[in-house]
Amino acid sequence: MVAGLLTLGHAALAWEDATTRTPGISRIAFFRDPEAGLLTLISALAPHFGALRANPACALMLGEVGDKGDPLTHPRLMIQARAAFVAPDDPARQGLRDRWLARNPKAAVYIDLPDFAFVRLAPVSALLNGGFGRAHRIDPADL
Repeated sequence: MVAGLLTLGHAALAWEDATTRTPGISRIAFFRDPEAGLLTLISALAPHFGALRANPACALMLGEVGDKGDPLTHPRLMIQARAAFVAPDDPARQGLRDRWLARNPKAAVYIDLPDFAFVRLAPVSALLNGGFGRAHRIDPADL
């Protein structure tokens, strides 16, 4: 179940606004890179870019609501994480770029713009909710 949720390609990202200290939520493109782990690509124009620079603590919510049934009975994975920006001159960036484009070819339009940055999302804790009465803590290493 966890592996399937980690392949969705998008997630909800929760972050704290650096100015107002209030929470915000953004939908992000998301990828579990085989070498870098959990990864996203963010524009400096997005509010979560500056928020994560100021405070790297964040959380991801992965899951899809099915066509039928109570939305709260569908599986979802919450991951608390710490964001780390990949420097433009980081030797790993080219590999990240290539693997990102293999999964998201439409990103070729903007991936090399100077305001875009890869962000690694290092898990701190995780909670899998598989439906009513089926919640499990997951060791971040198991992601």
